[in-house]
Amino acid sequence: MFDSDRMSEELRTLKVDVARLLSTAGEEMFESSKDRAEILADQIKAALAELGETVSEEQEQLHDFITERPVASLASAFALGVVVGFMLRRH
Repeated sequence: MFDSDRMSEELRTLKVDVARLLSTAGEEMFESSKDRAEILADQIKAALAELGETVSEEQEQLHDFITERPVASLASAFALGVVVGFMLRRH
């Protein structure tokens, strides 16, 4: 009626199948996550490269502005320093 050997064998087979399925699912999840991470890294690299170009262009424009108008630049920097000083003093 009750065959314990057969039941044990079925349980061992089930254990092997479950272990294989979990291993396969884990590998697939790892590969999927790895692919997404690589795509995200590429997007971040592209955004940083674009940001670097923008900062470089802005730096050139700021340098040209300061070179063309040194007195106005100095006055603006002084005024900004006074405003920031008052703001920090109040808090």
